[in-house]
Amino acid sequence: MDDLHIVILAIVQGLTEFLPISSSAHLVIVPQLLDWPEHGLVFDVAVHFGSLLAVAFYFRHEVKRMLFAWVGSLGKGEANQDSLLAWWIIVGTLPAVVVGFLFQHSIENSLRAPWIVASASIFFGILLWIADRSSSRQRDEYELTLRDVLMIGCSQILSLIPGTSRSGITITMALMLGLTRQAAARFSFLLAMPVIFASGVLQTVRMLTEVNPISWSQLALGIVLSALSAGLCIHYFLRLVEHTGMLPFVIYRVLLGMVILLIFY
Repeated sequence: MDDLHIVILAIVQGLTEFLPISSSAHLVIVPQLLDWPEHGLVFDVAVHFGSLLAVAFYFRHEVKRMLFAWVGSLGKGEANQDSLLAWWIIVGTLPAVVVGFLFQHSIENSLRAPWIVASASIFFGILLWIADRSSSRQRDEYELTLRDVLMIGCSQILSLIPGTSRSGITITMALMLGLTRQAAARFSFLLAMPVIFASGVLQTVRMLTEVNPISWSQLALGIVLSALSAGLCIHYFLRLVEHTGMLPFVIYRVLLGMVILLIFY
């Protein structure tokens, strides 16, 4: 990959990682549309690490509170809403991590066809619209129950299908369970951290077994651009989502799916 490819794809990934429009769909489709070579594991590791840096920095105060509260709940048995939220993030992460670890190769080899990406973008986009329209939007992330978290965590498994959107499906389920738009997005973004970290570790292990040389300058470029674009995306999405709702993203997803079908079929 040359530097221009790195710049464009890193920004695309950063902007789409936390919006409910599927970063994987864009990273599958954009290179195919432009007839670019596969971006490879090095790029995947770089941009996902950049996204992880962005969300960890944005929620650094919340993460710090949760971490100290969680440790306190282990050592002294002192539980509060922050320690409970930390436990919910752990529980909500397990289903996707386990399924992703067991079936990653099958998913990568059989679910990257454009028609699958397009269908997932349209179907789960419409489901997001239904959830947004029907949600009571009365609870925040601190009011989640174990049942709620298991449902959100299991829904996250569907994000392994390119085009579904990890943030999109978890926000959809959270809205169905009555969370506000902001609370649904915040929990989705917090839930992303261990998932992105686990995925990054797995990809790094695979990357180290490859014989291809690593361009450290391109690696750094991908990390920085992905982190900056993801940070801006998180900031403005959380500020605007209560006012805009999910309809703009639903329309985008449906149009994206239709364009993919028109171009490839």
